[in-house]
Amino acid sequence: QVQLVESGGGLVQAGGSLRLSCAASGRTFSRYAMGWFRQAPGKEREFVAAIGWNGVGIYYGDSVKGRFTISRDNAKNTGYLQMNSLKPEDTAVYYCAASESRLGTLGYMYDYWGQGTQVTVSS
Repeated sequence: QVQLVESGGGLVQAGGSLRLSCAASGRTFSRYAMGWFRQAPGKEREFVAAIGWNGVGIYYGDSVKGRFTISRDNAKNTGYLQMNSLKPEDTAVYYCAASESRLGTLGYMYDYWGQGTQVTVSS
């Protein structure tokens, strides 16, 4: 089992940047694919980005392509989501997730979830 803790959220103006971190503990982080999802009030959970266990294989949701970058440092047991050119519609709680078996864009593919970090983008 792996435990995930997100950090780095906050309030930023439109056009600004934030970097989210996902610190993993427990079992070896490098064995897991990692994903980022977000959920805004009154909306369904949305896929943001995912990265394979070794950094090979990266996917992005259409709404963040070209603005967000996912990465990981297995030596530090940490994953990252660099968010640039933020828009008010990026406002949401962002969750990182880990999958033991596969890299994917759907929430049910992930076995472990963090508690989430709030990102608010003001216009």
